[in-house]
Amino acid sequence: MSTFPGSPDATGVDAVTDAPNLDFAGTTPYEDYVQADVLTHLQHLRSDDPGEMVFLVTTQVMELWFTVIVHEWETAGRALREDRMPVAVDALKRSVRELEALNHSWRPLSQLTPAQFNSYRGALGEGSGFQSAMYRRMEFLLGEKSASMLVPHRGAPRVHAELEKALHEPSLYDEVLALLARRGLPVPPSVLARDLTRRYEPSPQVEAVWAGLYAEPEAEGNAELVRLGEALSDVAELVWRWRNDHLVATRRAMGSKTGTGGSAGVAWLEKRAQKNVFPELWTARSHV
Repeated sequence: MSTFPGSPDATGVDAVTDAPNLDFAGTTPYEDYVQADVLTHLQHLRSDDPGEMVFLVTTQVMELWFTVIVHEWETAGRALREDRMPVAVDALKRSVRELEALNHSWRPLSQLTPAQFNSYRGALGEGSGFQSAMYRRMEFLLGEKSASMLVPHRGAPRVHAELEKALHEPSLYDEVLALLARRGLPVPPSVLARDLTRRYEPSPQVEAVWAGLYAEPEAEGNAELVRLGEALSDVAELVWRWRNDHLVATRRAMGSKTGTGGSAGVAWLEKRAQKNVFPELWTARSHV
């Protein structure tokens, strides 16, 4: 890490002679790559309340984490389709660290009082997190498909097209189950040929497949699949924590009032928090 011009380095020697290049014809290479000036001027406040800034920036940071997590899961899905297991597991493990960072994004908002939230809540108008297209792509990759969730994006053709494409593509879990079938495990044809635009529903036969793998983790070919199962379980656990942290932050800020955008607020979040993604990975453990 370079020191600032004129400051002593770790040995106490003046660092002017080792200063980085400060003279550029245009914008700095850092700015060209990171686009920091764009990012730091995307905050257009709609109220005079000083707390709105942290709410807006935190929400924008969440959107960036959604983007990178979608990238990781799409990378993992392609790798599974191509039987490149190490690449898939590496992407899933990266997404676990990214989900941890995403979940920590709730910290600045987690202790809002109703009065503090109400001071700028009106600035949101009809805006609500369930309208986030990138979060919807995350949900679709988790198997939480719903064609009705494309409706809010009809006015944005590019976003709508991306979501429609994601709706018809296999979820991350669909790619996992296809891999298990290619490895000779008895994933039922009805699961493999299911309507990909519908929400994934648990299968007793898939549960039995996972239970068999976990019961004999050292059997030939099982260890790699169990490692995959554990990586997916890490993802699923953090998704569950995300939903619960969202629920708690919302309950603390607004109680049981109707949510922004006309959603059911806490009641809707409570229902979401009760659901696990990759469900058979959790229920199978009862049979091992």
